[in-house]
Amino acid sequence: MKKLIMISFLIVMQSAYSQDSLAIKKKPEELPAKKNPLDIGDLKINLNPAGDKWIKFALSSQIWLRSIENNPGTMVNGVPQDQTYDAGIRRMRLTIQSQITPFYSIYFQVGTNNESFISGGGTGTGATGAGKRAPFFIHDAYNELAIIPRNNFQTGKPNKNNIYIGAGLHSWNGVSRLSNGSSVKMLAGDLPVFNFPTIEVADQFSRQFGAFVHGEFNKLNYRFSINKPFATNLTPAIGGGAVDNNKSGKLSYAGYIYYQFFNKEVTANAFLAGNNLATKKVLNLGAGFYFNKQSTLTQPLKDVFESHNTNIMGTDIFAELPIGNKNKEMGLTLYSVYYNYNYGPNYLRLSGVLNPGTVDPGFKGETALEGAGNNRVLMGTGSIWFSQAGFVLPKFSNILKVQPFFNYALKNLKALNEPGSYFDAGINFYLYGQNTKVVAQYSNRPLYNPTTKMIFDRKGEYLLSLQIVL
Repeated sequence: MKKLIMISFLIVMQSAYSQDSLAIKKKPEELPAKKNPLDIGDLKINLNPAGDKWIKFALSSQIWLRSIENNPGTMVNGVPQDQTYDAGIRRMRLTIQSQITPFYSIYFQVGTNNESFISGGGTGTGATGAGKRAPFFIHDAYNELAIIPRNNFQTGKPNKNNIYIGAGLHSWNGVSRLSNGSSVKMLAGDLPVFNFPTIEVADQFSRQFGAFVHGEFNKLNYRFSINKPFATNLTPAIGGGAVDNNKSGKLSYAGYIYYQFFNKEVTANAFLAGNNLATKKVLNLGAGFYFNKQSTLTQPLKDVFESHNTNIMGTDIFAELPIGNKNKEMGLTLYSVYYNYNYGPNYLRLSGVLNPGTVDPGFKGETALEGAGNNRVLMGTGSIWFSQAGFVLPKFSNILKVQPFFNYALKNLKALNEPGSYFDAGINFYLYGQNTKVVAQYSNRPLYNPTTKMIFDRKGEYLLSLQIVL
C-alpha cells in the first residue's frame, strides 16, 4: 500500500509537470484568452432569459483503495486475516437542484455508499456473490420556499437578511458545522462519522424527514428543524447500556447557528465546506443542539424498562486564513469542535467504515471490545473533542495544489474506563481546484479490552482516495 501511495504521488506530480510544460511551450495566441484553468463551472441550464429559473446538476465520486490492519480475531470472507487490502466506492452521488420560480426550489440527491468486494450488497448478496449491486437510494428530497431571498428579485442586489423554509427528507442538521459537513469539500479523506449523532440509526445517512428554516441575520447564519426520526426498536440487555428504541414516536429538534466575523458563506444547500483551500479569510464561531425525547431504552432489571432522552450539544470554531504573498496562494485551514453526547446510561456505538471483517469464532487470543475488521468506538454518552488543520503549500504549478493535513479526536465516553486518542495524517493533491482530488492518508485507532474497558493495542489503516466532483 505504501508503494501504491508513492506511485500515485509520482503520477500526480508528473501530470502536473507535463501540463505546465505544455502550457509553457504553447504560443500565447494558442492559449484561451482570459480563462481560468481551474474554473470548470457548473452543470447548469437556464430555463428563461433572465436566468432566475434554472436546473443544476452535480456528480461526485469517491473511490477508496486501502490497506487495513484488522482487529484481532478477524475473518475476511471466512479466512482469518491480520491485514486486508480492499477497494470500494465510498460515495457516488447525483444531485439535481432546480429553481422553478424565483421563490420556489427543489433539491434532490440520490446515490450509493460503502460498496466493496464484500460489503454493501443489495440484490446481489447471496449466490451471486457478496457486495454486488449495492442499493441506489434517495439521500435528499425536499422543497424550499424563499420568504426573504438572498438577492432581491427585482434589482438582483444582495439582501442583508434572508430566510427560507422547507420540508422533506433533508440534512439541515443541528449540533455543529461538521454535522452539516460537505462530503465533497472535506479537509481529510473522510468525515469522522461521529459528527452525525444519529447516523444510520434514527436517520438515513444523516437525514431525517421534517420541516426546517434557515437563513441569515446580517452575519449570523442559522438553521433549525423539527423532524420525525426513523423508527428504532432495539431491545437492551439486562443491566446493560442504553440502546436505540424510539417506539414512543417523539419528534426531534435540532439547530445550529454561527457568527461570521469576516467573509460570509453562501448556503445555497445544507452542506458546509470543511475546506476551501483558504482562498478567502474566514472566521466562524458556532453552537448547536439535537434533542429527541424517549429515544433510547435500558433494562435495569428483567422486564423492567426505562426510556431516556437523546440530548447532544456542540460548539465549534472554523477558520481559513490566506498567508503571505497572494501569488503564492498559501493558506491555513483550522477547525475544532467539542461535542457533549447524552444518549442514556453507558450508550456506546461501534462502527467501521467499509468494514470487511467478521468475528473469527476459533480465535484464541485477546479480542477487542470493538469486534472484527476495522471497527472502532464511534461515539456514545460522554464527550468528544475533534480538531483538524491543513496548510496549502506555496504555489509551484498552475494545475496542482498540495495540502498536508492532520486530524485528532479525543473520546472520553462513560462506558469506557480510559479516554481514547484517534488520529489521521495525510496529504491532499488537488487538480483543477477541488474538482479532482487525490488523498493519501494514514489513520490510527486504539482497541479496548472488553472486560477492563482499557486500551490494550492500536491498529492502523492506509487510504488512497480518488475524488471527482462536477
